[in-house]
Amino acid sequence: MKVWQFSEQAYHPAFDVPGPMRVTLPQHHCHPSEAGRLINRYLDEYVLADELGYNIMINEHHAAATCMSTSCMTTLAILARQTKRARLLALGIPIGNRANPVRVAEEIAMADVISNGRLEVGLVKGAAYEVFMSNRQPVRFMDRYWEAHDLILEALSNTGDNFSWDGEFFNYRAVSLWPRPIQQPTPPIWMTASSAGSAAQQAKLGYVCATFLSGAVARSVFASYRKTYQETHGRPASDDRLGYLGLVSVATDRETAFQRAEQMKAYFTTAARLDPQFRNPAGFASVKDNVRLLKAGPNAVRPRLRDGSPLPSNPTIEQYIDAGLMFVGTPDEVFEQIGRFHAEVGGFGNLLMMGQAGTLGHAETVENLTLFSREVMPRLAEMSVDTPDVRYEAFA
Repeated sequence: MKVWQFSEQAYHPAFDVPGPMRVTLPQHHCHPSEAGRLINRYLDEYVLADELGYNIMINEHHAAATCMSTSCMTTLAILARQTKRARLLALGIPIGNRANPVRVAEEIAMADVISNGRLEVGLVKGAAYEVFMSNRQPVRFMDRYWEAHDLILEALSNTGDNFSWDGEFFNYRAVSLWPRPIQQPTPPIWMTASSAGSAAQQAKLGYVCATFLSGAVARSVFASYRKTYQETHGRPASDDRLGYLGLVSVATDRETAFQRAEQMKAYFTTAARLDPQFRNPAGFASVKDNVRLLKAGPNAVRPRLRDGSPLPSNPTIEQYIDAGLMFVGTPDEVFEQIGRFHAEVGGFGNLLMMGQAGTLGHAETVENLTLFSREVMPRLAEMSVDTPDVRYEAFA
C-alpha cells in the first residue's frame, strides 16, 4: 500500500466566524499575511512528508475558507521543485469549470517536467457549489467535462503536428504544448467515485479510482471497479488502481491521538457549513441520481456504521472510526483499524491520508506524520490483496 499525505490547507481562523464556510463568507475575514503564513506552513509539511517517504496529494477548491489551494498545479509546481522523491498527485482539477482546457494541459506538462516525471493527475467534476463561481451552466455540465477531458488527453499525448479542435464547448485553431510532459502518453490519470456506476466507467478507461470518506460504500465502489476492469481489460485490476481517503491521528498514547482527532473533526463539522441552495443546483446531478437520492430518503448520503445504521449527526471519534472515516490511536491501533477496513472493503493500494485537518496545529501535524511514517507505514507497505499475507487474515 502506498500512502499519500493530504491537507485541504484550510484558513482555519475563519472557523470561528458564524455561518457558511463557502461561497458567501466575506473576504474581509481573510488576513493575507496570516493566509501566507498558513500556506507556507502547509508547504513545509508537504516537504517533510517527502522526506519521510510519503507521496503527496493536493486538491483544489474555490471561494472556500476550508481550502486555500485554489490551483492544484500552482501548488504542485512549487512542490515539484522542492521535493525529491514523492509522487505528486493533483486530485483534482475540476475541468468542467475551467474556461481553457489547453491551459490545464500546459500546466500539467510543465509540472511534470519540473518534477522529472513524478506527476499524477486527477480530472474531477468538482463540488456542486463551485458552478456558482465559474458561472457555468449546471445543465449538461458533464458533457462539457468529457469534452475538456478528451481535449486535455489529446494535447498531453500528441507527438505529431499541432492540431485544431472544433468541439461543442471548446474551439482552438492550433494546440501546441511547450513543454510536453515527460510521462507518455500522459501522466497517470485518476478520478473519484462515490458510486458503483462511476467506478465502472473509470474501470473501462483504466484510470485509478479513488473514493473519499465513503466508509462501507467503498466496498461496492471497489467491487464494481474490479468487475468492470476484468470484463474490459481481460485481467484483474491490481490494488494500485484503487484508493481510499480517510483522516489519520496517531500518537504514542491513545489519549493524545483522540485529542488531536477532536481538532481534526472540524473538517466534518465547521468546515462543512454551506447554504442549502448551493448543494445541488438544478441540472448538476442527473435525473437518475436525483431520483435515487429522493427514494433513499434523508440518510441516503450519510456514511454508515458497521451495523448498517447511519452515522449520527454529531458523531463521537469512536463512531467516525467505526464508519471508516477516521483511523485514530496508537500505531498498533491505527494499523489494525486500517487493516480491518482494508479487508472489509475488498482491498485498495493507495491510502490518501489526511494527516492534517481542521484546526490541527503544525507541531501536532509533524508528530502525526513522523510517527505514522516510522511505526505504521512500513507495515502497510506489504498490505495487499494481490499478495495475501497471513498477518492480515485476522482483519477479514
